[in-house]
Amino acid sequence: MRVLNIPLEEKMGEGRPYLTAYLQDKMPADPEDYRLGAVMVCPGGGYTHLSPREAEPIALAFAAAGYQAFVLYYSLQPERRYPQPFLDAAKAMNLIRERAEEWCVDPGKVAMCRFSAGGHLTAALSTLWDSPLITEAGLSNEKARPDASILGYAVMMTGEDQTGREPFAKRLLGDRAEDPELRKAIDLPRYVTEKNPPAFLWHTAEDQTVPVRNSLRMAEALSAHQVPFELHVFPKGKHGLALANRRTDNGDPEMVLPEVAQWVSLCTQWLGRLWK
Repeated sequence: MRVLNIPLEEKMGEGRPYLTAYLQDKMPADPEDYRLGAVMVCPGGGYTHLSPREAEPIALAFAAAGYQAFVLYYSLQPERRYPQPFLDAAKAMNLIRERAEEWCVDPGKVAMCRFSAGGHLTAALSTLWDSPLITEAGLSNEKARPDASILGYAVMMTGEDQTGREPFAKRLLGDRAEDPELRKAIDLPRYVTEKNPPAFLWHTAEDQTVPVRNSLRMAEALSAHQVPFELHVFPKGKHGLALANRRTDNGDPEMVLPEVAQWVSLCTQWLGRLWK
C-alpha cells in the first residue's frame, strides 16, 4: 500500500487542507482495467480540531475491505470558516476523479464517509454539490458530487448540540452565526432533493452530543424525495464511537461495543449492493 499526502493549497501547515491517500496498487494478476471503489473520510472535531480516531483507522478499515481510501484534513476555524471546509471537500473530490486512472479508482464509485461535524461536511457536499460556490472556486460540480454518502452520528441541523458547548453554528460560521440565511444554509435536510446520492446512516439512541433526531430527520428527507438510504439506530452507545472497537476506544471500555462495530461490515455490504 502506498500512502501519499497531497496538499490542496500551495502552502501546507496547521489548519491548511490536505488529502492523505491509502492506495492499493495494481498487482500483476489484476486485470488491465483494475479500478476500485473509493471512500473519502472526513474526520470529526466540531470544526475546531480533527479527531485522529476518526481519520486513519476508518480509512484503513475501508482499505481492508477492498477500497481505495482517503482522509480529508479540511480547513479549521477560526481562520477558515464556512464555506472553506465545504470547498476543501469539493476540491478533494475533484482531485480524486481527475487522478482516478493514476490511483486505480473507479470515478463512478467514490463515496464520502464521516461522523459528527465531519458528517455535516459530507452531507453538505451530497446535498449542495451543485452550488455555484463550487464553480466560482474553479471546480466541477459533477466531479464534486459523491456517489454515496456514509453518515455516522452526523450533525445535520443547526442548534443540535447539547448545552455547555459552543453552539455548532457558532463554531462553523463564527461572527456570522446569527445570520438567518446562513443558518438555513447549514440546516441540511431542508435542501435534500432527488439529486442527492444514496446514503448509509448510523447513530446510537443514547447519543447526548448529537441527538439521533439528526439522522432521523435526514432519513425522512431522503425518503420524501425517494433517495435510496439505509439507516441503523443502535440502542446503546455514546457519541464518538468511531469503529467502536479497541482500535479507537481511546482507553475507554465504554467505547467498545461489538454490536455497533458491525456498522463497517453493514456499510461495505450496502456499498457492494449499490455498486454491483
